[in-house]
This record gives sequence, structure tokens and C-alpha cells, in this order.
Amino acid sequence: MFPVQDETRRPSQVPIVNLLIIGANVIVFLLELSGGDAFVNQWSAVPADIVAGRDLVPLMTSMFMHGSWSHIIGNMIFLWAFGPQIEDAMGRSRYVAFYLLGGAVATLAQVFVDPTSTIPSLGASGAIAAVMGAFLVTYPRDKIRTVLFFGWFFRVTFIPAALLIGFWFVIQLLSFGAVTDAQSGGVAYAAHIGGVVFGAVASRLFEDRARLTGRRGTFHQTDDD
Repeated sequence: MFPVQDETRRPSQVPIVNLLIIGANVIVFLLELSGGDAFVNQWSAVPADIVAGRDLVPLMTSMFMHGSWSHIIGNMIFLWAFGPQIEDAMGRSRYVAFYLLGGAVATLAQVFVDPTSTIPSLGASGAIAAVMGAFLVTYPRDKIRTVLFFGWFFRVTFIPAALLIGFWFVIQLLSFGAVTDAQSGGVAYAAHIGGVVFGAVASRLFEDRARLTGRRGTFHQTDDD
């Protein structure tokens, strides 16, 4: 299941910040490919190091790193789908602050559940989860054009944001419950959960009320309306 874009409304301006964030993720991933393990070990977040206060810079840098092509492509698809509207609601400078803080909080959530881990944690998933949490609060009824896969077949449909993000969040909760006792290099579900919760709780603090009021009445109708 991959969201494509919000079909209910369009941003009032080009989402420059969101595009720059996507570009930064791509550039850092290319640096990872050339730098190898040394680059990953230097800039990814290691929970044990964070707890010891030895290296806090990776709280920022790790959210621009990815473990594979599928990892970065999947993350950037979600950011492409949900980021523009939240940037539009917050304004560019507030969106930057929100994204970075959301990513840091998400990483700290992962550190909290496994503070002694020496496994590097990396990925934009936590920050993007914060964006999704903000979208859930701000535009819960917007219809999201979504691609559903059934084996080799797929279907494009429109799903309300609350249902789509809510379903994704439930999956994170169930997956987290299944892996809380596992010490592995798998998906950082705690970061996803922490990101969504932060986004949902903090979104109102970052929104530009004047911009948001103007956007409430701007809709793009779909055939399913």
C-alpha cells in the first residue's frame, strides 16, 4: 500500500522545503553508497552512545540516512504524499523545525525502548511519521490517492487520511508488540510510533493559523466525491 498524493486539496505554493528534504535524503544516501560502513557508523544514531552522551549529532544526521534502495524509495513516497500539505499549513520555516524535531523525538523514542543497543539506527521514517501524525490531525477527511497491491496486481483507490494513517499506525503498534524483546537490526517501530504521537500532539503548535484558515476552503474534487 503506497499513498500517492492528497486528492482533496492542493498546496497553495510549490513545497520547496519538502522537495529539498527529499533531495537531501537522496544525496546522503549516495554518500552512504560511496562511503560504506565507515560513513554509516559515523553518522547513524547508536542508542548506547546517545544515552552516554558521547555523540548527539547523529540525532540529526541519522534521519537523512537509509539502509537500502527500497528503504529510501518507500520513505520518500510517503513524504511526497503527506509533506506538501503540512508544509503549506505550517509555512516553510516552521515545517523545517517541525520535521527535524519530529525526527529527533522519534529517534529518542527508539533509544528509550532499547538504551543499551549498539545497533546503528537510521532512516527518515520517524520524521515522516511525525508529518503523518500532523496530517491526521489537520486533514483527517482528505482523500489520499493510494496504490493497493494484491500480489502482482494493483489498484488505485481513494482512502480517507484518517483511515489510511490510522491503519498504518495500528500496524506499527502490533509490530512493536511483536519485537519489543528482539535485539535486531530490523524496523524501528518505536521510532514510528513516537513520530506519529509527536506529530499529532505538536502539530497545532507549529501550524500557521492564518494560512490554515485560508486553506480550509480550498478543495480539489475527485470523481469519488
